[in-house]
Amino acid sequence: MGNITVLDDSNYNETISSGVVVVDFYADWCGPCRMMAPVFEGAQDDYEGRAVFAKVNVDVCREIAAENKIMGIPTMIFFKDGKIVDRVSGVLDKGAFYGKIDALL
Repeated sequence: MGNITVLDDSNYNETISSGVVVVDFYADWCGPCRMMAPVFEGAQDDYEGRAVFAKVNVDVCREIAAENKIMGIPTMIFFKDGKIVDRVSGVLDKGAFYGKIDALL
């Protein structure tokens, strides 16, 4: 996960509060989450300095997952200045994922 920020109760609200932030809600045991991980991690490198990429482990941070109404994983929530502007559940291909990010920049 290199430069991807791992979020928990101590840093979640501060991290999503400004700029474009993409949060991946995942679990270690989740096969589709593992399929999405290389695309998500690649976006971190490709959008460095323009967007923040962070992860929330739903097994560890159940309250954050519940507050965001996470019903399935992986779910990516796209924030702009602290507001949810888009969300998607399931595996996205690189083009679709990058298109969602580009729309926010």
